[in-house]
Amino acid sequence: MHPLSRRRLLGLGAAAGAAAATAGLSACTGRTSLSTDPDELVLWLWNRSASPQLLAEAAENIPGTTKRLRADYIGTTFDTKLRTSLAAQSYIPDLTYINSNNALYFPSEDQFLDLGELGASAHEQDFYPWKWSLCRTPTGVLRFYPLDIGPTGFFYRRDIFADAGLPSEPEEVSAAIRTWDEWLELGAKLRRDADVALVQTTTVLFNMFINASAERYFDAQDRPLFDRPGSAVRQAWDLAVRGLETGVVANAASTTDQNAAWVSGSTAGHIEGAWWTQVVKETAPDTAGQWRIAVQPGPPGNSGGSFVALSRTCKDPEAAFALIEWMQSPENQVRSYNDVQLFPSTPASFETGEMDPQSDFFGGQDPLEFFSTAAETVPTTFISTHESKVGAFRTELALVANGAKESEAGWEAAVAEVNRVLEKRGVI
Repeated sequence: MHPLSRRRLLGLGAAAGAAAATAGLSACTGRTSLSTDPDELVLWLWNRSASPQLLAEAAENIPGTTKRLRADYIGTTFDTKLRTSLAAQSYIPDLTYINSNNALYFPSEDQFLDLGELGASAHEQDFYPWKWSLCRTPTGVLRFYPLDIGPTGFFYRRDIFADAGLPSEPEEVSAAIRTWDEWLELGAKLRRDADVALVQTTTVLFNMFINASAERYFDAQDRPLFDRPGSAVRQAWDLAVRGLETGVVANAASTTDQNAAWVSGSTAGHIEGAWWTQVVKETAPDTAGQWRIAVQPGPPGNSGGSFVALSRTCKDPEAAFALIEWMQSPENQVRSYNDVQLFPSTPASFETGEMDPQSDFFGGQDPLEFFSTAAETVPTTFISTHESKVGAFRTELALVANGAKESEAGWEAAVAEVNRVLEKRGVI
């Protein structure tokens, strides 16, 4: 492990001092750290985001250090609570998990340490390159470290496909849907012959197309791409609308409706990340043995996955990083998968032979083999600081799906609204 440079240590001390001064001047914002125990590091996380077994071991002693870990589970208000603590410089964890929405924290990246200065770059080759690239902010600084990933595939009901006279084995389905046009054709036949939808919502198609694209909303210079002819965002929009028009999309309104559709078989598929294997088991347990997974059209994407970051007020950055190195090693990512099904971001984890395939639900098909293969070809992409400002595309698409707007009017309204927000923020 590379030690912190003297300059960096001095900088951290100055930052901590400035934070303490700010806290003292603010009206009773409280202490900066969550724990006053110098031997205790506090981690914020959410349920099922880490192996309880590993956390229990670290609570006794973080390997290679004299420190202990205190794991605080935060509920559905995770981002609100973390951002509030960072803004107030009060009661901040030493380490924090951050979900796949880490772009939300790009504007305040100075609240987190540069992990490259702690030696993180020595582990770059241990991870999938596309995941590692997502750990860097648009300024090129390594503020986040990889946790799990969510390579995507097309989940489908084999029994429903077979009854409708469609290809039904994974290899056959994968070969039949190499393009999105072919996928729509298969879905249109399923709707026509069995009155069954292929996916639940237009948002699924929109999101999964973008998640599998090397191009997203902005280029590496933060210039908008979405309003250019043939952009990935426009292609995703058109795909979602075509899915709606052909009846491939069920247009289920709520989570309850969607769960009921998977249970009843009125929707026979879903495109999602590896973590959905556990969701469908819990949502539709009586359909065990009927689900399979096929290669989605085009390259696989990534949906979900998470990161860990060290706050700039971390009491012991080297000990905190030692914890990260230990928990995210290929061997311990195997333990996390077997314990709480966190899909590894380290290719070497799949070579250990110690991972539980957990394949009974999928009729003998091994989701582990499927998604580890998919992870090898996920495209590397750039996520901009401004991606949190593009919500109008999903808002307007929902209006189109509900029949409140025509497709082109919704698209134009979305582009105009996003441009208005960007212009107000001085981006364009």
